[in-house]
Amino acid sequence: MRKWECTICGYIHEGDEPPKECPVCGAGPEYFKEIIEKEGETLTEQVVQPDGDEDGGKQEKAGGLAALVMKHHLHPIAVHTPNGVLPLAVVFLFIALVLGGSSFEKASFYSLVFVLLAMPAVIMTGYIAWQKRYKGARTKIFGIKIGATIVVCATLLAMVVWRIVDPEVATSAGRWTYFLISVVSVAAAGLAGHMGGKLVFGSRDG
Repeated sequence: MRKWECTICGYIHEGDEPPKECPVCGAGPEYFKEIIEKEGETLTEQVVQPDGDEDGGKQEKAGGLAALVMKHHLHPIAVHTPNGVLPLAVVFLFIALVLGGSSFEKASFYSLVFVLLAMPAVIMTGYIAWQKRYKGARTKIFGIKIGATIVVCATLLAMVVWRIVDPEVATSAGRWTYFLISVVSVAAAGLAGHMGGKLVFGSRDG
């Protein structure tokens, strides 16, 4: 049985031909290369070169900031801290809305500000990783991740601006709308994280 490796996420497919779409990252058959086993060695051959890849599949070495991002895995580092703080901010907000108390509301607000300020680093490192590791592939999984990131940024910005304009939002008539926006933000962050986990670990299933 012939084996094919997705050059985007590393998924291995067995069959006479590469799949029409990678079940992990959604890449088309042009991103698959055949795995050839010969005399105890495993070799790979590019089947169809993706557009713009004119050097036999060799990737240009990342330099400068991009090299640091890839070498030290800065995107996961940039993502995990704000992703942990954001749900905590929502929990603090819920406690403030249900039990009252300005301390929890303030803690929630400052946490949201922290996450919002961290987003440029998340986006920058994510873009570099997408371009360098995944060749800027425009597949469904990356579309979802990008869309979810936009939602997170938009909801965070809306909440921070709303709180600045109306410091008493947690006790106003619109407090539950404010809370709903925070829930949407957490859900979008979770979706982006899920897609990232699928990219990293999906090819290891089975």
